[in-house]
Amino acid sequence: MKIHFCGAIQTVTGSQFIVSVNGASILLDCGMFQGRRQETYDRNKNFPFDPSSLSSLILSHAHMDHSGNIPNLVNKGFTKSIYATQPTVDLCKIMLKDSAYLQQKDVEWVNKIRTRKGEPPVEPLYTMEEVNASLDRFVGIDYDKMFTIGPGVNATLRDAGHILGSASILLEIEEQGSKKRLGYTGDIGRPNMPIMHDPNQLRDLDILIMECTYGNRLHTPYSDVEDHLARLIIDTAKSGGKVIIPSFAVGRTQLIVYILHKLFNENRIPDMPVFVDSPMARHATEVFRSYVEELDRETERVFLRDNEDPFGFKRLKYVETVEESKSLNRLAYPHIIISASGMAEGGRILHHLRNSVGNHRTLVLFVGYAARDTLARKIMDGEKKIRIFGEEYKVKCKIEIIDAFSAHADRHELLRYVDTNRPEKLKDIFLVHGEPDQLEPFRNALRSKGYPNVKIPSLGDAYTL
Repeated sequence: MKIHFCGAIQTVTGSQFIVSVNGASILLDCGMFQGRRQETYDRNKNFPFDPSSLSSLILSHAHMDHSGNIPNLVNKGFTKSIYATQPTVDLCKIMLKDSAYLQQKDVEWVNKIRTRKGEPPVEPLYTMEEVNASLDRFVGIDYDKMFTIGPGVNATLRDAGHILGSASILLEIEEQGSKKRLGYTGDIGRPNMPIMHDPNQLRDLDILIMECTYGNRLHTPYSDVEDHLARLIIDTAKSGGKVIIPSFAVGRTQLIVYILHKLFNENRIPDMPVFVDSPMARHATEVFRSYVEELDRETERVFLRDNEDPFGFKRLKYVETVEESKSLNRLAYPHIIISASGMAEGGRILHHLRNSVGNHRTLVLFVGYAARDTLARKIMDGEKKIRIFGEEYKVKCKIEIIDAFSAHADRHELLRYVDTNRPEKLKDIFLVHGEPDQLEPFRNALRSKGYPNVKIPSLGDAYTL
């Protein structure tokens, strides 16, 4: 058996791992790399392997850093099945189409500026036609149902508790008379969070590929987050400003809407309009509504028992058209805008930031992780001048970060996840989907707990086990 590490290596985007065993090559995730524009384009267009040689793809969940490069994979020759939970299949139908649409629109905008500068035009990473071709390959699989993925290889998807449909992947492998259990965590959710179930942890493993987004950080307790959010909204409203929340359209947006709904019901924030300015978020929310049986007991207790929609209330409007989106920039009274993408690398959030970062009354509230070199990370790190669509803007607005909304397990939660596996059995751990300052301390923590063989792969590394 060989594991080839092709993405999300010492970074948090572009997840791609190949398990080769018994003549089969199984790709785990096919995420989009996000970073500097040219590097993003080059890395996503060019795979470090031959897509036509793959036997199958198993997808952990629908977020773009795990699913977003599937159309390129199919366009480059992948012809086999893509296995995922049915909610992930439904979400990918929305997200990949939206990705192609947003790329086309962003490219049109950028090319106008490039034309003025006498520079050649650029092309989108993929088209709507390529997305549609890839969607034909998806196969929906239930949680906890074993299926055969190759000779001597069975797979099972466990609820990862990260977003709707998210899965950890268990591969049970028989090779040359030896049996091994290989686990890929995908993105690990957090216990005791609204909407999602607690993670169903992978146990009794021999090999673990583990995400470490927050391998050296502790989240603020969720018990404090509602009061913190309410104070920020109240203060911004008193100043006559608006709150802009860059948010992932799937998972994070639904959580923020859920909490705002709860705060309004409890009269803890002012009566002000809330706009979700992301067609993808609106469509994704419809998928969430169609899987209410997948949501946790708190959602049932707080909303569903009284037949309330957790993701809709009277002050909330889902913005659909471009004209409606543009009109938000003319509003002169306090309001809240939630818009994609969370890393501010594309979509309508760029236009809201472009029009508002120079206003000292505006609050830009970050509620999720942002990778290195993304616009969101630059603003979070305090850069006073940023570039949007190739033009420079001064940052004068207020900046706040609330990490308690994170759908990623923190250091303590990650360690507890591994603790369900005995060191004498779990011989190999590979740490992925994390930046170096998170990976190294987490490796040290695992070694101190008795796990002897903890590796941090470099991009392109292949390990034979």
